[in-house]
Amino acid sequence: MAQRIIIDTDPGQDDAVAILLALASPEELEVLGITAVAGNVPLALTERNARIVCELAGRPDIKVFAGCDKPLSRALVTAEHVHGSTGLDGPVLPAPTMPLQSRNGVDFIIDTLRQEPEGTVTLCPLGPLTNIAAAFQRAPDIVGRVKQIVLMGGAYFEVGNITPAAEFNIYVDPEAADIVFHSGVPLTVMPLDVTHKALVTKPRNDAFRALGTPVGEAVAEMTDFFERFDRDKYGWDGAPLHDPCVTAWLLAPDLFTGRFINVEIETVSELTRGMTVADWWGVTDRPKNATYIGDLDSDGFFALLTDRLARL
Repeated sequence: MAQRIIIDTDPGQDDAVAILLALASPEELEVLGITAVAGNVPLALTERNARIVCELAGRPDIKVFAGCDKPLSRALVTAEHVHGSTGLDGPVLPAPTMPLQSRNGVDFIIDTLRQEPEGTVTLCPLGPLTNIAAAFQRAPDIVGRVKQIVLMGGAYFEVGNITPAAEFNIYVDPEAADIVFHSGVPLTVMPLDVTHKALVTKPRNDAFRALGTPVGEAVAEMTDFFERFDRDKYGWDGAPLHDPCVTAWLLAPDLFTGRFINVEIETVSELTRGMTVADWWGVTDRPKNATYIGDLDSDGFFALLTDRLARL
């Protein structure tokens, strides 16, 4: 039976690939809806990009909702310097024709968790955790109904990518992250420590392009575009596909290894705001609250990704 998921996202090229991987795997993943949040680019673009990606996948039936347009208590920080002015720079994709749902994304999360049997819905946040935290604040009764949360965010050994200490998704709304990490919902975290090992090298990108499909070409063009930032910054020979690690873990958890540890979110310090303080070595007695992923089989990851994208 397919896992039932809600994808919460701020597309973003790597978000787009994560969504495509989910939509290419209907036997394993039933996407109940996609909720957009402000993050990589403002909400008006993230909800539009989510619809563009659904249409690229041939799935205009997927319901897309717009959620929060800013963090819970801070001004929005965006990342056009990485993802381009649209968030999906690279390929030229048509404007979406499928409608944006009229219901707010936070309301959709709340209503879905109340309607579906307890413990059957997995939340998959790929951006700042604003929508999830807002839903938990507004409807505390849903927290215990969530099966699990599998999220991309945070860093420890790889330190930060938006500040010296913080990863972008957590930095944008650390208060929201703090709520989610203390919610008691089973958490699996894909930090930069693992996503930086999911590098799109030239042969891997050539494999996407060689699919000879609109999806394969678009994914290759997306990674061509946003790898320029990581090449310049890190000196790597490709770009990391952060968010598809979430989808890949749902499909093939054996590709990943990690530890069940305590992870706390820094919300006060201006110096380390948004830092995920991961007690990897168990040096505190703070309660464990997250399965923190540290490594993956990158060849297996890209084999899965290429195989599934070929279906679209």
